[in-house]
Amino acid sequence: MTRVLSVTSECVPLVKTGGLADVAGALPGALAAYGVDMRTLLPGYRAVLAAQPDAAPVFDIHDFFGGSAQIRRGTLGDTVLYILDAPHLYDRDGSLYTGPGGYDWADNPQRFAALSLAAAMIAAHGIEGWTPEVLHLHDWQAGLTPVYLRELGAAERVKTLMTIHNIAFQGCCSADLIDTLGLPRPGFSPGGYEYWGQISALKAGIVGATKVSTVSPTYAAELMTGEYGMGMEGVLAARGSDFVGILNGIDEEVWSPSYKTPKGKAKFKAALRDELGLPNSGPASEGPLCVVISRLTGQKGFDLLLEALPTLLEQGGQLALLGSGDSAFESAFRDAALRHAGVAVRIGYDEAFARRLIEGGDAILVPSRFEPCGLTQMYGLRFGTLPLVSLTGGLADTVINANAAALAQGVATGIQFHPVTALALTQALNRLCALYRKPDVWTKMMDNAMAQPVGWDSSAGTYADLFETMTGAAHPK
Repeated sequence: MTRVLSVTSECVPLVKTGGLADVAGALPGALAAYGVDMRTLLPGYRAVLAAQPDAAPVFDIHDFFGGSAQIRRGTLGDTVLYILDAPHLYDRDGSLYTGPGGYDWADNPQRFAALSLAAAMIAAHGIEGWTPEVLHLHDWQAGLTPVYLRELGAAERVKTLMTIHNIAFQGCCSADLIDTLGLPRPGFSPGGYEYWGQISALKAGIVGATKVSTVSPTYAAELMTGEYGMGMEGVLAARGSDFVGILNGIDEEVWSPSYKTPKGKAKFKAALRDELGLPNSGPASEGPLCVVISRLTGQKGFDLLLEALPTLLEQGGQLALLGSGDSAFESAFRDAALRHAGVAVRIGYDEAFARRLIEGGDAILVPSRFEPCGLTQMYGLRFGTLPLVSLTGGLADTVINANAAALAQGVATGIQFHPVTALALTQALNRLCALYRKPDVWTKMMDNAMAQPVGWDSSAGTYADLFETMTGAAHPK
């Protein structure tokens, strides 16, 4: 049984800001079937400790970035959870990464260096008689771990996998913090953790880990280009075959529709329209009910959707949106809801309402300029809510475009568009509405979507194979 410690800054159901939390929460259970004993290390935020009141201390750390700390043992279902309880770093108001004013915590470099160092200490010294063979490091928050692992003399014995969930977040901070973070000064070089005169925790992980992965094969290829690599393309390309893309999955038990066939969606669609006050009859209801669940940012393509929206509404389509983000987008979509009977908007996030949107919607829109993997399109597939997505990252890897060949062969599951422009999105919405007006074709696409595997089985096996390659330990097939 391969022993793996997952090192993450967020994990469902305890704390979440994005898809990383879903992956961190689902992967240990999925890997258990492959003989992988994956445990999780998570910062002791207030919400985490409140949800784990019986977590007992099992490891003491003194003089730890401005205070003392303990590692506590809790559980998440069948998964062992180690909680880094350091009140001076994590016991505070605000969100995981930002204060009440919305700005990054000034000591984020220390907060997540602490997470990385704690992981390295567990690897070097063991915990409760358990020593990991692999550290699975998620995003920049765990990126300094390979540096600390070398400093503790355990880098040859314990392997590391650095997984990039979003290259846009690189964990950069001033080089003045080298000593504060306990980093070796020789490592501050172009071949180490130095990045344009700063420390980059993400780069430290990329250059120092045994292997590097990201969350879809297409995103892996994109990251080695100037358009998507955000300055890290050369560093990633230099890793060669040690850099791979492994598609995320979703928890198919949690995201399981109440209906088993496309016909079952009708009552949920009617209920959703009633809940939102959307027309249930007449010209304004003759097109598809499109749903959006997302952060409202330019990266997610919402300027494009605002420009293309009239095309959907003119054909009797409707839009139901749940999300929050840039105030300009929030205001623009609120204004659209005031001006159009076919638009409903809720600002914020509500997991139960998100599920009702997916369950009742005809299509789910994901017009992202880049998307490492994406999960909402997989939720859509699972529920027969056809994804309309840009041709990028994991969206390209999970949706079968309804082009002439796919329709002729009866395999299409959604619509992809490229380039990522308002014109291309407008054309895609026209295609969506045209397909919706062909009930037999639409129903076949729903059947295809609902039958598509979107769980963790295949990807968990790929991770298990990778861990096996790294450690030389065979897993049960």
